[in-house]
Amino acid sequence: MFGLFQTAPQSQSAHAVLGTAIDAPTQQGQAEAVFGCGCFWGAEKGFWRLPGVVTTAVGYAGGSLENPTYQQVCSGNTGHSEVVRVVWDTTRIDFSDLLKLFWECHDPTQGNRQGNDRGSQYRSVIYVDDPALLAQAQASQAAYQTLLSQAGYGAITTELRTHQTLWYAEPYHQQYLAKPGSRPYCSAQPSGQRLGSFEGSAYKLDPRVWEAYDWTVAHCVLRGDNAPIQLA
Repeated sequence: MFGLFQTAPQSQSAHAVLGTAIDAPTQQGQAEAVFGCGCFWGAEKGFWRLPGVVTTAVGYAGGSLENPTYQQVCSGNTGHSEVVRVVWDTTRIDFSDLLKLFWECHDPTQGNRQGNDRGSQYRSVIYVDDPALLAQAQASQAAYQTLLSQAGYGAITTELRTHQTLWYAEPYHQQYLAKPGSRPYCSAQPSGQRLGSFEGSAYKLDPRVWEAYDWTVAHCVLRGDNAPIQLA
């Protein structure tokens, strides 16, 4: 689906929480997408906690420089966004569930920043290669724009593109918030608007899953457990 490249010859291969390979190609019954919604540390944790997610990894996409480093991306000169690769089991979770988390976990109207983080690397993006997923993302954006406009927000600036190369970030960035000694940090500024049904939506997750994400609480992702959400 995406051109996946390692940024280092000895990159981390196993997910620190899920135990799955972070760089494995998708298998039958799986799908993948790349999301950018501010600093990738907090964004990745938000996605790996969803039931049905097989693996996640952070990286850089949407730019022109091959095999960029974190320092190069942070300069704002490479055109890359900090992103999260998400692979999911299509029998357990739908793309619309992932889109719900994406739109709700940040403010997609802020352009080249997210909260205190400023620069093109923090812009909001969705990269997919499946035309059906692209259409679903576009429909969800239209629905979320209606909600944001009603709440007094401006236009969504999220970049929707196909055929973007993902370059994996350095190993210490992978599942950063789950590692000992990590600095708890997330500058995302959720709007508080909750995405409901939209054209093409086919939610599969139990609605109780979303109770684990209380966007009215500052730094909700940081306060949540690292383990995947489990319902009693």
